[in-house]
Amino acid sequence: MKQRLFAFASLLLVCYGAMAQNSVVSGTIYDKETKEPLMQTTVQLLKTDSTYVTGAASAEDGTFKITVPEDGKYILRLTNIGYSNVYRNITMAEGKDIALGKINMATDAVMLKEVVAKGMAQKLVVKEDTFIYNAAAYRTPEGSVVEELVKRLPGAQVGEDGKITINGKQVTRIKVDGKEFMNGDSQTALKNLPTSIIEKVRAYDEKSDMARMTGVDDGEENMILDFGIKPGMNKGFLGNADLAAGTHDRYAGRVMAGIMKDNDRLMIMGNANNTNDRGFGGRGGRGGAGNGLQANKMVGINYNYEIPKKIIFDLNGRWNHGDGDNSTTTASESYISKVGAFSNSRSVTQNRNNNFNFAGRLEWHPDTMTTIQLRPSYTFSNNDSHSQRLNASFSKDPYSYDENVDPLDSEVMRKISAQNPLDSLLVNRNNNLSLSHGDNSQFNVMATVSRKLSNRGNSITVQGRYQKSKNENESLSVSETDLYRIKNIDGADSVYWKNRYNTAPTNNSSFQISASYTERLSQYSFLVFRYMYQHSDRDNSRDTYDFSDFTSFGRGITPRYNGFDDFIGGYKPLTTSSAYYNKELSRSTKYKNDTQEMELTWRRTTNAYNLNLGVLYQPQTQHLVYDYLNQHFDTARSVSNITPTLDFNYKFNRRKSLRLNYRARTSQPSMEDMLPIVDDSDPMNIREGNPGLKPSFTQSAQLRYNNYIQSHFSSVMAFVNYSNTRNSVSNKVYYDPLTGAQKSRPENINGNWNIMSALMYNAAIDTMGVWNFNSFANLRYSNNVSYVNLDPANKSEAVKNFNRSTSLSENLGFSYRNGWLEVELNGNVNYTINKNKLQPDRNRNTWDFQYGTDITATAPWGTALSTSAHMSSRRNYAQKDANTDEFIWNAQISQSFLQGRPLTVSLQFYDILHTKSSFTNSSSATGITNSWSNGINSYAMLHVIYRFNAFGGKNARRGAFGGPGGPGGMPGPPPGGFGGGGRGGRGGGMPGGGFGGGMPGGGRGGFGGGRMF
Repeated sequence: MKQRLFAFASLLLVCYGAMAQNSVVSGTIYDKETKEPLMQTTVQLLKTDSTYVTGAASAEDGTFKITVPEDGKYILRLTNIGYSNVYRNITMAEGKDIALGKINMATDAVMLKEVVAKGMAQKLVVKEDTFIYNAAAYRTPEGSVVEELVKRLPGAQVGEDGKITINGKQVTRIKVDGKEFMNGDSQTALKNLPTSIIEKVRAYDEKSDMARMTGVDDGEENMILDFGIKPGMNKGFLGNADLAAGTHDRYAGRVMAGIMKDNDRLMIMGNANNTNDRGFGGRGGRGGAGNGLQANKMVGINYNYEIPKKIIFDLNGRWNHGDGDNSTTTASESYISKVGAFSNSRSVTQNRNNNFNFAGRLEWHPDTMTTIQLRPSYTFSNNDSHSQRLNASFSKDPYSYDENVDPLDSEVMRKISAQNPLDSLLVNRNNNLSLSHGDNSQFNVMATVSRKLSNRGNSITVQGRYQKSKNENESLSVSETDLYRIKNIDGADSVYWKNRYNTAPTNNSSFQISASYTERLSQYSFLVFRYMYQHSDRDNSRDTYDFSDFTSFGRGITPRYNGFDDFIGGYKPLTTSSAYYNKELSRSTKYKNDTQEMELTWRRTTNAYNLNLGVLYQPQTQHLVYDYLNQHFDTARSVSNITPTLDFNYKFNRRKSLRLNYRARTSQPSMEDMLPIVDDSDPMNIREGNPGLKPSFTQSAQLRYNNYIQSHFSSVMAFVNYSNTRNSVSNKVYYDPLTGAQKSRPENINGNWNIMSALMYNAAIDTMGVWNFNSFANLRYSNNVSYVNLDPANKSEAVKNFNRSTSLSENLGFSYRNGWLEVELNGNVNYTINKNKLQPDRNRNTWDFQYGTDITATAPWGTALSTSAHMSSRRNYAQKDANTDEFIWNAQISQSFLQGRPLTVSLQFYDILHTKSSFTNSSSATGITNSWSNGINSYAMLHVIYRFNAFGGKNARRGAFGGPGGPGGMPGPPPGGFGGGGRGGRGGGMPGGGFGGGMPGGGRGGFGGGRMF
């Protein structure tokens, strides 16, 4: 019996093996003249109609193997840069393998010259709405991550807050080879993926999951940056380690490892530094510059698994820890009132946070008609913060007293408050100290099922979402305010104390159910019905304990991490006493919201254009129970909104398109803003509700034109954005001329609108693409409306004021590039015009401009020299020390070692002349603010970088080790691409290395230090 079972099992295994076995095509590729094997030749298996089936790259010895999925007739195509293409017709039958033996490829001098020219010139290609950047055309520092590459892309901008925009659109998600990466956390990818493995960068708008499944645009889009990995590097093992130490106790370490197979990919990342490079999102310029001192640590993992047309599984997790130490000085000017119109502040904020995040996606296609998707995520975080702030308000510009002194200096303040007529300048002075701690968690899950009902395009989609969050926050605030225009009974300046301890737990939950049905009306048109119901609950409370009678409360707090409980512990008995619990200042908010959406969309799709026309009806019911300041409110409201949508995309061809987009939306005012209540819990900032607030209606339109001219390797992009809001909400502010206190009341106002336009042009100047030119021009105009109180004694004199701001900017660049040298001359200028209608004395026109050069030279033996020198200037700012010239000079030298040069040692110098400052300027309808912050901008760092990979052949490893190359580059993905690794390929083996931009700041983190004031 056992023998029969064994024989039967053996037979099953043999049958299974026979069924599972696929045919294999193999061969060896040689140079026809030199008889040397050709590695990294692209081998593609095509159907007889040229449809791509599968492909591979030849190994170091020229051999290749391709698994054929089924019997039939095929075409085998071999491509390599500098060689004529080779084609073979093959027929697979009965599951038998085919050995083609030796295959010779002949060189093609004409093709080689053409491809070299294209490889150097094609920095950017535009296909429909997708911008495709050639990474090899942008040299970056040795060991750099893709953030450095993005900063060099035409039309790309990285803001001081770390946000990245491409052609005016903010990037919200990152992909790698079309696969999701870190669940949309763009900054984690930008700070950790090495540039050396990237071949292409694609920028495009991606529809929402619902839109992709239904085929109908729902208006929800994500701006995607998709990084394509070089062919031959997306299978096997990849490792990258970068360790660095520098002056001023700077340090940095980054490790990334990945295992890549046909169907799955695992990537692990680690990052620790005190150079303001968070590695998981946040601010930072070139080299890690940023405001304040930051020490950060991050560990992340990303896993992708896919069975084509069947299952997609993505999973990622991340832990990050940050220590911050920020010192900021500001000088502000308000347009709202003449009393307290000028203010200066100085603050120190020290914080620590931990964050854990997990997210995943499972998408299953049980058949060709059905898609099932599940997206769960969970986040937990905690934070501690300590801050000290000194602020003073003035009725006139304090620099008129002495432009060379600090208005916050205690001696200067005494002189201002004691001498006539200067005593009229100083209105009040506030010294505030605060501590806070918070624990926050959030869980989200979304499930979607979509089913095609027929081959005509009819479909139905159902989606459900659930979200729950819980926050436990507590804070302590100690505040002392001196009023210089009000005297107490002793004839001295009045003093107001506000010492409070708050606990604020929050519980929020919501669920949403939606369904859509698509009906095909004709060959090119569809009609879509969508319904959505959402319910949300928000339960917020705040318990307040008032210790304002204790004038010494909180004095002598030692700024120490995790010391909140230790400090507040001494006051815990007081927080259980009814004597200090302030019921009037404590608050309870319970909010329920029910929203429905009914949308009808007509869509027409042809080869020439796509058109979406839709209308949305949105009824909403809200219920608020509010207890505050000994008042109880139980109120509800029901509103309905109707908004139209339009999206038109005309495609002249694959490279030229014109798109028009129109959106309208209605926003309801906050129910808390509409309560008839006066909140005077802070006598210096009193707020009054307005039951008469109306909904705001915003219309926005965008017109965008893209064109890529193949014959000149040039690209053109132009767009115009317009937005207008009716019944927007602005605060009417009334100032007390004696104290500088303000009372605000929200009011509807009309006249807020803005327009922005841009034109980008990139082109090769010569036919070989050695000389290149790029330009990005931008024009912004905003008409901001607010209320201004010109006569503090008469509240009725708060009138409408217009602040008009015009900003013109131009970025120009000229570059020369050959196989070993790259020189770029670049510059930008920004001219801003601010005009205030009722207070023209506050009009100001400012200039910001920068110009300089980036030079990189590489040697065949692995040495790279690079330098960046730029002059940054500001003119016509109100504060004298804001109008400066800063000559920023960076330099780097690197040397690569070992066979294939996997080891690189790099010495980098940031801000060699010690001239960089951390200055920012911002303006709005209500005023203008100039800010200065701390940072270590000038230092040197020594990097040791090692890269390891176990895939492809020797040329593939060279491409991974070296920087982006010049002519030759890397082989492109099927079908076609630039090719590389063969004759004429000079890039890949040499370490590239441009270098430049802003300077890294950084710091040890930690609170440190005693009281500031």
